[in-house]
Amino acid sequence: MDSDLPLAGIVVVELGDSASAPFGGQVLAALGAEVWKIERPGSGDSSRGWGPSKWKGEGAPYHALNRGKRSICLDIKDPAQLSTLHALIEQHADVFLHNLRPGSAGQYALDPDSLRARKPELVCCEVGAFGHLGPYNTRPGYDPLMQAFAGIMSVTGEEGQAPVRAGVSIVDFGTGLWSVVGILAALFRRARTKAGATVNGSLLETAIAWMTINLCNYAADGDLGGRWGSGVPIIVPHRAFPASDGHIIVSAANDRLFARLADALGHPEWGTDPRFATNAGRLANRADIDRLIGEVLSQNTRAHWQAVLESRGLPTAPVQTAAELFHHEQARALGIFGKPSEDEVETVQLPLSFDGKRPPPLHSAPGIGQDNAALQRLIPGAAVSER
Repeated sequence: MDSDLPLAGIVVVELGDSASAPFGGQVLAALGAEVWKIERPGSGDSSRGWGPSKWKGEGAPYHALNRGKRSICLDIKDPAQLSTLHALIEQHADVFLHNLRPGSAGQYALDPDSLRARKPELVCCEVGAFGHLGPYNTRPGYDPLMQAFAGIMSVTGEEGQAPVRAGVSIVDFGTGLWSVVGILAALFRRARTKAGATVNGSLLETAIAWMTINLCNYAADGDLGGRWGSGVPIIVPHRAFPASDGHIIVSAANDRLFARLADALGHPEWGTDPRFATNAGRLANRADIDRLIGEVLSQNTRAHWQAVLESRGLPTAPVQTAAELFHHEQARALGIFGKPSEDEVETVQLPLSFDGKRPPPLHSAPGIGQDNAALQRLIPGAAVSER
């Protein structure tokens, strides 16, 4: 690992599967930690089998979530191999990160109380589903379940249509990030106190956190929100409109910007029309002003309108596909895509820079158990599984 990175010298043992804990482990690796990933014999991490895209015979999502790690293959149901895992944690780890099925860690003495009794300075981070407290604390869960349970789906999509899940795994990735925040805070405190910590996070708590404004609105006056498609309930216009070759986001967050938008679209009279001159009026007449704006924008391309609106200082952005973003000059200028060598797939790098420099691309995601031998050199006699 790069010795200049913030977490250089920190060792993480990750018993993670699917997305949340593995994403957290990858962020720690990108920050410089040495991450030992524990995988089950045979199939390994579930994301190795995800589709439809493949890279080197495995699901591309596995490569997106597990770069920069080592992989060792252990069957924790086997006492000898479980003993190997305990030895790795007790002798070498600063952090143990897992998302085992809720309630199962204790069966293997991998719960925080058991681990920290033997190693008080350990930071143990448990990533759960419904959380570590309450009547649902042992239930399993996945990203779409939490988007449903926490109400995210109730405010996503178009009014009157079926509930819609966000198109990216905001709960899984968010939970991975919250686990990293908790781990970093615990390591910071440990530097002062020499004591470890138990960090608990969960998919449900992350989903609830994303509903912060909606829940505050409900607590204040009973407002349930609603579905506004690409728009929002508090500002008009602030949504996607169809151009001739796709959609473009148009935002006029105050009356001054709206008057400027009306002029840019060739209808300065909208800026003084009593129905539209104020945001309150536009909210009351949302359907009318959205229709009028849409009729104008549909007559030309996204690029045309982006040039026109940006020249007037108006916030706008095209609704892009993954391909358009991947090749866009702005994304490329940021250097956020990278690969460790020419024979690897290009993936998203850490969305942070330090002193103007982004951490270098992580090495490729490991094969199942490719570091078994390295573990046996580190812990002589360690029992491992065949890949």
